[in-house]
Amino acid sequence: MPPVVPTSAAVSAPTQTDLLDFVRRTAADTELIASLPLDPEGRTWVRLDGPAGSEAWLIGWPPGTGTGWHDHADSVGAFLTARGELKENSLAARLPTDGWRTLELTEGVDRERRLPAGRGRAFGRHHVHEVLNESAHEHAVSVHAYYPPLPRIRRYSRTGQVLRLEQVERPEDWQ
Repeated sequence: MPPVVPTSAAVSAPTQTDLLDFVRRTAADTELIASLPLDPEGRTWVRLDGPAGSEAWLIGWPPGTGTGWHDHADSVGAFLTARGELKENSLAARLPTDGWRTLELTEGVDRERRLPAGRGRAFGRHHVHEVLNESAHEHAVSVHAYYPPLPRIRRYSRTGQVLRLEQVERPEDWQ
């Protein structure tokens, strides 16, 4: 009797490493990177097909733009600068996931990374960060991937060591 072969293979969820590999390969596609329309005033983006059901984006950053403090809730992710340079400020602390509006951060939780073209990083669930293009003259372009697809983004304001939850966005707010 011949062996039973399943008609469809189960696809496993992509890991942070898988997502980082994807953004690295995608950022190397110079034709794709050059195809992103760039706006001198606001960020631009195009949705991409990510691996194994992940959500992926190609994002253009005009000089002086940024995301503000936010997290990606229950999604893991990765991003990589394809052109220009981005700066990531992040918190090296796990925040409570729900039930708070204002939180006083302890000293020493701030991290800063410079991400020139070809550099990126992966991150876990509830990673709080902001991403900035601090260049005065040059656009940056980056590739991002998240799994599971973003269920929500929580946006924060920050004054000194005080972080305040300002808004919760759902996919219909940015698609």
